[in-house]
Formats: sequence, structure tokens, C-alpha cells
Amino acid sequence: MKTILLICGGGASSGFMAANMRKAAKKKGLEVSISARSESELDEHLDTIDVLLIGPHLAYMEEEAKEKAESSGREILVKVIPQKVYGMMDGVGALELLDSK
Repeated sequence: MKTILLICGGGASSGFMAANMRKAAKKKGLEVSISARSESELDEHLDTIDVLLIGPHLAYMEEEAKEKAESSGREILVKVIPQKVYGMMDGVGALELLDSK
């Protein structure tokens, strides 16, 4: 099971996105655990996640997040959710990021 963390400024909008991703994952039969948090909580969760998805408004954090993920000693996929996907709260589109490197 993949553990996915979405981060945004306060955790509210990413909460809606996480809910849509859970619905899409269920329809696809994917076993994933998806949670949403504020970007300030990232460090607390690095040791438990496989994927980090960043809200597009926090794209400036991508390199820092990748460095933190790398220094955790775990292989964590870090991606910024495209604005179109995030704006439409497209759970399917967000899940497709897991397949891209």
C-alpha cells in the first residue's frame, strides 16, 4: 500500500483533493492511504510516506521538499500537482502523477 501525503498552505484545499483521490483510487481498486496536511507539518510525516504531492501554489517548495525527502533515507516520489488538476479537484488526474517519474 502506498502512503500519499498532500500538502498545501493550510491543509484545507488539499483535504478536498485527498477525498477526491480516495474516491478515484477506490474506483480503480488501488490500495493507497491518502492524507492532507499543512506544509508546516511535512517534516513530521517524511518517515511514513511514499509519495508527496505539493499544491501548485507551493511549487516554490519543490526542490526543498525533494532535498528533505532524500535526506530522510527513504525513496519518496515528490511531485507538484498541476494547477489544472488541482483547480478542478481532479482526483483521477492527481493519481496519474504516481505513474510519472
